[in-house]
Amino acid sequence: MKRTSTILVVDDDTSLAAALQDLLTRDGYSVEVAHSAMEALAIQEANPSLALALVDLILPGVDGLTLIEEMRRRNAEISIVIMTGYGTIETAVDAMKRGAEDYITKPFDFQAIRKKVGRLLEVLELRERVVQLETHLERHPCFENIVCVSPAMERVLERARLAANSGASILILGETGTGKEMLARAIHGASNRSRHPFMALNCGALPRELVESELFGFRRGAFTGAYADTPGIFASASGGSIFLDEIGEMPKDVQVKFLRVLQEGEVRPVGGSRSVQVDVRVVAATNRSLNELRGGLLREDFYFRIATVVLQLPPLRTRPEDVFVLAQHFARRLSRRYGREITLGRSGLEALVGYSFPGNVREFENLMESATAVSEDDPQVITDKDLRPLLQNDTPRGMTEGGGQPVSMEQMERVTIERALRLSEGNRTKAASMLGISRDTLYRKMRLYQV
Repeated sequence: MKRTSTILVVDDDTSLAAALQDLLTRDGYSVEVAHSAMEALAIQEANPSLALALVDLILPGVDGLTLIEEMRRRNAEISIVIMTGYGTIETAVDAMKRGAEDYITKPFDFQAIRKKVGRLLEVLELRERVVQLETHLERHPCFENIVCVSPAMERVLERARLAANSGASILILGETGTGKEMLARAIHGASNRSRHPFMALNCGALPRELVESELFGFRRGAFTGAYADTPGIFASASGGSIFLDEIGEMPKDVQVKFLRVLQEGEVRPVGGSRSVQVDVRVVAATNRSLNELRGGLLREDFYFRIATVVLQLPPLRTRPEDVFVLAQHFARRLSRRYGREITLGRSGLEALVGYSFPGNVREFENLMESATAVSEDDPQVITDKDLRPLLQNDTPRGMTEGGGQPVSMEQMERVTIERALRLSEGNRTKAASMLGISRDTLYRKMRLYQV
């Protein structure tokens, strides 16, 4: 169930608390107010839908730092912002260590508070979107590891689901690190061949003279070192699927023999005199373009045989929407692996959204783990300071518009919302679903950006 946007304001200044309550209520939030730490904890216990708390540093009795530590202990998912008129760097660092996600000083800029609250709640909704994707096993149990919310990826996955049971050969195109083998395994798992083997071969990693023997097998004595009959990948995977990565590197003489296998359903091992019947489904992949494949790397008849269905995985730099959910997904995975709470801060998220990701999703996961492996903080908040030294580019690429100039996070959000509304033909419920946010958040964003 999606979290309702309920906010708790904790401040012993009754007039200020009332002003914040009025401001946030007008923005469509449900707001609770407490004037002490004990009141705040009682409200938290009675209100499981509590999403965000704005906590004053100076409170009667128990101070704000102690309160946020206790609130996070009771609910690790709650987002907390510390408020104070005594702003120092030391206090901010202490607040972050105890579980606060942000820090604001008095007197307040109410417009800045509105933006800050909206962004923090959006992150919470994105986290919930990740949970939904990770637990989406009943509908699509084989695609659960492919985390995305962007329309471009959703279209690819929908085509992959439809093609999975067709039996047609599939060619997956995509840059290095976009997840071609992961998609191939998902297709196999969703097909009626899932109970049979999935065999993978990287055509670019094998010496030319070994490609044929790896694919078709060999008989004893066929060449030096062939001491026993050995089945190739086709025979070993019979009934299942073969994944051929870097298909563009396959020698053309092997392509001819491969084509015969696809047409006749049989292979002849190297050095053998008899053919062996096989039943396999081929999923091939390459980081080359279609023009390169058809322009000389592949025989035309071979290309048409393996490319019955073509799936193009978009690079991560073209789908910044997925940076949000992938960041949360990797943070949750790393939290389980390292046994401590790991989250991505706003500055870290902005650094990643502005990065071009030449290594795509594989590089993204490596960046997150690199930032995690050199820290012992618990909880750990990954910031831009942790990530900047790991990025390959000195200058972030950012999301760009027609002129090629980087745009801000706010401009990126506006472009993303407009794209979702166009794809959904103005259906706001569908657009919110594409973006992985609630309709209320979409409406607020539309008002904010005058969409």
